[in-house]
Amino acid sequence: MSRLFEPLSIGQLRLDNRIIIAPMCQYSAENGDASDWHMIHLGQLALSGAGLLILEATAVSPEGRISPQDLGLYSDENEAALARVLKAVRTYSAMPIAVQLGHAGRKASSRRPWEGGTQIAPNEPMGWKTIAPSSAPHAPGEDVPAALDRSGLARVRDDFVTAARRAARLGIDGIEIHGAHGYLLHQFLSPIANKRDDEYGGSLENRMRFPLEVFDAVRDAFPSERPVWMRISATDWVPGGWDIEGTVTLSRVLKARGCAAIHVTTGGVSPEQAIKLGPGYQVPYAQRVKADVGLTTIAVGLITDPQQAESIIANHEADAVSLARAMLYDPRWPWHAAAALGAQVHAPPQYWRSQPREHKDLFKATEFGQR
Repeated sequence: MSRLFEPLSIGQLRLDNRIIIAPMCQYSAENGDASDWHMIHLGQLALSGAGLLILEATAVSPEGRISPQDLGLYSDENEAALARVLKAVRTYSAMPIAVQLGHAGRKASSRRPWEGGTQIAPNEPMGWKTIAPSSAPHAPGEDVPAALDRSGLARVRDDFVTAARRAARLGIDGIEIHGAHGYLLHQFLSPIANKRDDEYGGSLENRMRFPLEVFDAVRDAFPSERPVWMRISATDWVPGGWDIEGTVTLSRVLKARGCAAIHVTTGGVSPEQAIKLGPGYQVPYAQRVKADVGLTTIAVGLITDPQQAESIIANHEADAVSLARAMLYDPRWPWHAAAALGAQVHAPPQYWRSQPREHKDLFKATEFGQR
């Protein structure tokens, strides 16, 4: 039997297989509201046969958006718009859906990737002043962010809590807290971005303090039977930055606080990063966390081939694999992986006629139903 298609539990959330659709920003919201694009996009991914769909990075406040077009969950209008999309998606898919809650910090107020991805200055249309652990910009020449004071820290923490409560009302099955890719919580973790001299900066314990406070607050605000976990960049790919040793320490502390999993990625906090790309280039970091911490571990990063994904699970390098760009390119990747590995995958009956003759037992029925 394929190990990739064995069930997996993240906390009390049961997944039919170990393929996870990673969060992928679509930069297609209006004032944080999910649009018809999200209905089309999420609808097709929800029919893919994966074990879990994680919604794109969803801002907990307007200033926490990466771009002015980012998805948000900070207003009643945001909540209603996402409820409309989720209702349609869930009518035809029983796939569990999680949301990634995040705050972009000093990497906020940016143009969409296809518009260059550069920072929008506060005095430009659609731009705003960013916030960060310290008054240090992400890249030379960018506007200097405002360093968060005590009241600012409390406000950000409360924004995460409010968004978590909205997610609970929407019936979201799990929350991933974004502590990676150079965004606000990662900025606190990394000595590259965190230059504070109070209890939130300096030592590893101090740099972990605010991300842990946010985790605890979200965990308390979200129903206890639904899992909360964190995505972490295991290395900054810059000498003197955040590294795998800090990642292991943070993961151990998170496990003790009730974190259900660790989603292991890398990079994002500095334009000086020197990433060594290659197939599965981030998997060794996930393997280290899994071996040292014993927490459910999700690997990501240039995982594109079914046999590659199978071997990651079979060799105990991670408990699950997540795909992003590969899933955009091939929204039926789990179908094709099941065919290659001799497994079965959920598919709606409307699509059963597409089943190849040589894989006549590929599909199993999908149970529909709104929640």
